[in-house]
Amino acid sequence: MANELSLDLEELRHLQTIAKRPRVASLLSSEILNLQKQINDVASAAPTPTPTPVQTPAPAPISAIPKVAAESTLKYTTLGSFSWDQDGDKIKIYVFMEGVDQEKVQAEFNPMSVDVKFHDVQGKNYRCVIPKLNKAIVPEKCKVLVKPTKVIITLIKASMGNWLDLHFKEDKLKPNLDKERDPMAGIMDLMKNMYEEGDDEMKKTIAKAWTDARSGKTADPMKSYQ
Repeated sequence: MANELSLDLEELRHLQTIAKRPRVASLLSSEILNLQKQINDVASAAPTPTPTPVQTPAPAPISAIPKVAAESTLKYTTLGSFSWDQDGDKIKIYVFMEGVDQEKVQAEFNPMSVDVKFHDVQGKNYRCVIPKLNKAIVPEKCKVLVKPTKVIITLIKASMGNWLDLHFKEDKLKPNLDKERDPMAGIMDLMKNMYEEGDDEMKKTIAKAWTDARSGKTADPMKSYQ
């Protein structure tokens, strides 16, 4: 019987080395400890002396499993909505969710982004991510606090000032510098609009003007049109 148990133990140890899922690794570790105890009990009850059992190294905690291997097969549901407010140098994001374990929260703060993952929340994994913040933050001062019915993500502003939005938004009123440097850009846009909205005769005229401008017959395509 001891021999059979030893073979089972070797098989479980092998499975532990290749396990990728945190829950599976944890179950294997628990089973290895139980099996080792059975082997020790059989050995102590045997009438003849037995060799000293090889000490089994303590199983690596789940947190020690390489991050890439542990998360490569995990699927996340991205949270589409959450609320936020600000107070002085702080931004607070409120995620209303129950059943979150503080030990199973993984937060990654960068100067211009936030990525917080909630593992094993009622059997699912969730993710609150802002790929590009409106303004910079101080990553090492940010934190996550889990409450019974919500999670509070606190961001520390890199500089004082009011935020109009969490997400970075490009200023659409910002002048197009390329067009300012190229006076022909506005003309080309005008011709394009005229071509798209004009009749067949208009399209033929604009197409000819465009061709003449490209071939160098005229530097100003609008002259061909006129």
